[in-house]
Amino acid sequence: MNIPAELKYTKDHEWVKVEGNIAYIGITDHAQSELGDVVFVDVPSDLAEVTKEQSFGTIEAVKTVAEIFAPASGKVLEVNSKLSGAPETLNTDPYGDGWIVKIELTNPSELNELMDADAYKAYLG
Repeated sequence: MNIPAELKYTKDHEWVKVEGNIAYIGITDHAQSELGDVVFVDVPSDLAEVTKEQSFGTIEAVKTVAEIFAPASGKVLEVNSKLSGAPETLNTDPYGDGWIVKIELTNPSELNELMDADAYKAYLG
């Protein structure tokens, strides 16, 4: 299981990559493997902001539908348009091209509540 050390993680299996005041949000390798083959990602293209711990979209897989929760609050700068035509990118590259939204953090201190890679590994057992 791939758990990059430079990312932060939630108990709902989202990850955050922070670059200054900008954050990329996606789902973890564990999450995509539990979901199975992803067939559709539903995030509104006009999404303006996300709020910590609130759902901002869904991922439809062959087995189930899962909500995507924001690990931090922020203004949405970009929704990954690649996922509408290639949702399977969440399975093949969850930490790279499979990012879901890019935000400008409105409260960076919220990141302090997230797990680092070691804590996420322990959480997974």
